[in-house]
Amino acid sequence: MRGGSGPAPLPKPRALPKPRALPKPPAPHDTDNNARALLVKIDIVRSGGARRGWRQGPSRAGPAPDRTARTAELAARAGADFTFLNGDAFSDAVKDEAAGRLAARFGKIDLLIYSIAAPRRTDPLTGEVHHSVIKPLGADYRAKTLVFEEGVPRIGELHLTAADEAERDATVQVMGGADWQMWIDAVQAKGLLADGFRTVALSYVGSDITAPIYRAGTIGAAKQDLEDTARTINARLGGAGHAHTVVAGAAVTQASTAIPSIALYTSILHRVLGDGWQGTVDQAADLWGRLTGDAGPGPDDQDRIRLDGWEMKPDVQAAVRAAWDRVDAETIASGADTGWFRDEVGRLYGWDVPGVDYGVAADTTVPWPADVRPTTCARAATARVNAASGGAA
Repeated sequence: MRGGSGPAPLPKPRALPKPRALPKPPAPHDTDNNARALLVKIDIVRSGGARRGWRQGPSRAGPAPDRTARTAELAARAGADFTFLNGDAFSDAVKDEAAGRLAARFGKIDLLIYSIAAPRRTDPLTGEVHHSVIKPLGADYRAKTLVFEEGVPRIGELHLTAADEAERDATVQVMGGADWQMWIDAVQAKGLLADGFRTVALSYVGSDITAPIYRAGTIGAAKQDLEDTARTINARLGGAGHAHTVVAGAAVTQASTAIPSIALYTSILHRVLGDGWQGTVDQAADLWGRLTGDAGPGPDDQDRIRLDGWEMKPDVQAAVRAAWDRVDAETIASGADTGWFRDEVGRLYGWDVPGVDYGVAADTTVPWPADVRPTTCARAATARVNAASGGAA
């Protein structure tokens, strides 16, 4: 899908680590014994009063079934209520099934968080299959990139050809706002939107260093479409609810590691920030607090919820730019936190986990978990859809 040489492959995966304990989310607006909750992208489910919510996102090839099974174990241990749905999140059938489960088991939704990263999407209206690309727009992209050769970090050179109009439009169809709108339409048609309903979709702006391959590239075109879709959803809701896009800060995720130059940028950013780095758990807790706390979401002048203030401070970006310009084979050890980056990628895939014998054969037939029912009367019921995003990248 990428033009030019593309980034070098990451090291071979190993077994999954156990998840660490996560912070308790901030107190919500209202509580009752039958409240339902969603902890955004957090795999620890806590009992107690919280608002109703619904999480829908992709189930990926590889470790996703193991993670889902582990989530089910944690939910059961916490006495929480989880629902798991495995399917194509872009399809009408999964939307109908999800809405049906909601109606039968949970009732109306206060919050829907839309978060899908996918290489392709089949349009349920036309049957056309759209393929996304990660490319610049307007001109070819040449930049430094971080590669690992036998585990040793190196500075590589990247060249990506510019996308054509068809590739841009296809990426917007996959990663833009069309499917988000369809999810809202599906649950609204079933009468499942609670008073004061909110929905958010995840976006990113980032540095001018990565802008040619991200915000000014094909992905950026899709993110702009996502932001435009928020305004369309708001017009359709007519004051009965509200849609925001959420601009997260930089993060080491399965999706971000596939984007050229992001690994090097993120490694430099972490070196600059040190303890000021905000991980995915920190950002998730920040978002949850804004969506459920008394202070409110605090959107910017484009009605986006900004979680990236720590990354986009002018002094931070100036320091990152200076480090980016001078980093080379001789200065990579001091200029970029490559060891930290490799460890973070390892946490995603379970590499180099202390105490794990990687010579032992792994179980690759982990079954999809059954629904987890609450074990206490005072429960937090969390609905989660793990929906396949259309195949492996």
